[in-house]
Amino acid sequence: MNDKDTDYRRNIALILSGGTGRRLGTDIPKQYLEVGGRSVISYCIETLSRHGGIDAIWIVAEPAWQEEILGWLETADVEQKFRGFSLPGENRQLSVLHGLEDILQDGSETDFVLVHDAARPLLSADMISACLEAAVDHDGAIPVLPMKDTVYCSGDGHRITSLLDRGAVFAGQAPEAFVLGKYLEANRSLLPERILQINGSTEPAVMAGMDIAMIPGDEKNFKITTKADLERFRELINQGKRP
Repeated sequence: MNDKDTDYRRNIALILSGGTGRRLGTDIPKQYLEVGGRSVISYCIETLSRHGGIDAIWIVAEPAWQEEILGWLETADVEQKFRGFSLPGENRQLSVLHGLEDILQDGSETDFVLVHDAARPLLSADMISACLEAAVDHDGAIPVLPMKDTVYCSGDGHRITSLLDRGAVFAGQAPEAFVLGKYLEANRSLLPERILQINGSTEPAVMAGMDIAMIPGDEKNFKITTKADLERFRELINQGKRP
């Protein structure tokens, strides 16, 4: 543990912005597209910066985009909470790990890290608060949405092999909050191969037996993955429905 005052836990936001967004089919990554006169990533940066519970912001981004992001930070980071960049990894979870290791150099194992996707621009202050509050009595917290449709399981991708209990299945969202030290060790334990199979930030925490609370998610807090998602976000911004 770092030689820090552990009586006060800081909340550090880690924005994941290293993705290429190939599924969207655009020339530049989706998080850097302009919507409403500003980049997609700038929306969540501003929301996190304005939130009184967030003490610092780190961003995972390719070096080629870091100078551009610094320009956007001049207006989006209204409270000047940005602390540094981390380099992307081979997959999403390795990017998370790089961020965690950089954050710990300036923090404590008892701090909370709030992992968020740059491509989820409609993050609300209420969601940040709910996530941080729920994490206090646990090892972490994640917002989830209930499944609306019947959920099936298929062993081969061609035939239905079983029916899952819809009431026991949830779709995870971001931000996800974790105790920094425990979560860092959970990720390190998956090196070097298993971490490459991780798809969601909370998976390493669950695999390590961490106590992760669930809180209600928000349908508006969607991730821009497809062109339809981008158009949905553009329409909401044009209607003045900013976070």
